[in-house]
Amino acid sequence: MAVVISGKELAKSKKIRMAEEVKGFEQAYGRLPHLAVILVGEDPGSVSYVKGKEKACEEVGFINTTIRKPDTISEEELLNIIDSLNKDNLVDGILVQLPLPKHIHSEKVIQAIRKDKDVDGFHFANVASLYLKQPGIVSCTPKGILEILDSISYPIEGKHAVVIGRSNIVGMPVSKLLLDRNATVTICHSRTKDLASITRQADILVAAVGRANFVTADMVKDGAVVIDVGVNRNLETNKLCGDVKFAEVEPKASYITKVPGGVGPMTICCLMENTIECYLKHVKE
Repeated sequence: MAVVISGKELAKSKKIRMAEEVKGFEQAYGRLPHLAVILVGEDPGSVSYVKGKEKACEEVGFINTTIRKPDTISEEELLNIIDSLNKDNLVDGILVQLPLPKHIHSEKVIQAIRKDKDVDGFHFANVASLYLKQPGIVSCTPKGILEILDSISYPIEGKHAVVIGRSNIVGMPVSKLLLDRNATVTICHSRTKDLASITRQADILVAAVGRANFVTADMVKDGAVVIDVGVNRNLETNKLCGDVKFAEVEPKASYITKVPGGVGPMTICCLMENTIECYLKHVKE
C-alpha cells in the first residue's frame, strides 16, 4: 500500500512557519503583505477557491482584498481595476480567478498584471524566466508539486517523470521544473499513442489531464510516485475526485496524493509563498 501524502497537513505546517515569518514584517518594513483577488461571477468552483485563499491569507497574517464583480463586467472595466491595483504601492500580489466569462479575453487580462505582482506566475515574463532559468515567479501548482516531492525526500535526479497533460498552467511548467532537477521527462497528451506503455515507465507520474479516474492501475508501474493534479466531479457520486482512480492505483504506488487534500492545499500554500516573495521585493526596493 502506498503512503498517502497529505498536502493538507504539509500546507498547514508551511503556513505556520510563514505566519511566524510574517509576524515580524510590520515592524521591519512598516506594513504587511497585501494580496488582491478579483472574482468575476459566481462559478461555484471559483467561489470555493477564493474562499480558500481568503482563509489562507488570514492564517498567514496577510491583508487580503477580494474584489467581486458580476459576470456582466466589461473587459475594459476589469482592465481598469487591474491598472489601479498595479499602481497601488500597498498591493503586492494580484490574482484574477479563472475562468473568466467568454466575452473577456483571459490572456489579455493575465498579461495586464504587472509581472512583479503576478503571484500566479502566468505573465509571459515569468514564464520566460522559468524556461531561461532566470529569477521569476513560479506558478503555484507546479511549485507545490515539487514541494510535495521534496517533503518525502524523493531523489528526483535521474528518475523518469511522465506528465500527462501539456497545459501552460500545470503540464508544461511542472515538466520544466522536473527537468531542472535532472529528471528525464516525458510529456503525454491526448494525441499520445499507446499512453499506458509510456506511463508504466514512470518513476514519477503526474496526472494533470482533467478527466475523472483516467489513470488506472494498469497504467502505473509498481512503486511509482503518483501525483494527482485533477479536480473533477464524479458524475456517479457527485463527489470531488482526481484524474487517478485512487482505490485501484494506491496498492501499486509507493507514494500517492489524494483528491481532495493533496495538490490543492499546496497550490494555495505556494500562492502565499509567492505573495511573500513579491512583498519582500517591493519593500526592499
